[in-house]
Amino acid sequence: LGKIVFYEDRNFMGRSWECSGDCADMSSYMGRCHSFRVMSGCWMFYDQSNYMGHQYCFRRGEYGDYMNMWGCNNWVRSCRMIPWYSGSYRMRMYERDNYMGQMMEMTGDCDNFMSHYNWSHGCMSCHVMDGHWMMYEHPNYMGRMWYFGPGHYRSFRDWGNMRFMSMRRDVVLWTRTLQELQGLGQHEVHEYEAHYEQRY
Repeated sequence: LGKIVFYEDRNFMGRSWECSGDCADMSSYMGRCHSFRVMSGCWMFYDQSNYMGHQYCFRRGEYGDYMNMWGCNNWVRSCRMIPWYSGSYRMRMYERDNYMGQMMEMTGDCDNFMSHYNWSHGCMSCHVMDGHWMMYEHPNYMGRMWYFGPGHYRSFRDWGNMRFMSMRRDVVLWTRTLQELQGLGQHEVHEYEAHYEQRY
């Protein structure tokens, strides 16, 4: 369902490598990556190995010079595909580390933790029970973005004391991708709309 072709140099030049699944360390296959083509699927890219560092979301399209286009400081070091998912969504979010403080169980999107729940520091830990989610450092789905699959996340302090102020389900990304595959939204796909990644 997912496929990417990575290239060493800009504009799809140099040695290439085809990827169809998660890769924790691309250095085993390529020494650098300056361009790529997303043939299918929704993907999260990371500028450090083992799915660490800044995260970026890309859908189907061609990215001949993504580092200059998006202002990235490092090339892609690891990647994972966001799985297609059509089930229910459920997440328990906590005001503090280690599942402490006020808890809210979420089944849908939230554009502002501060205004809805009066969480001045945002969400500091969570337990994703169902579905795949995107969380953002600012309200209204702005700023840096992180992907969360099912699992326990006891503390965000290991991620540079990151705080999250809004979140939503990944269904939006997949709905758009399916529309493109069905020919309902033919356009050059350059992901990174303002609400996915905006630098301040």
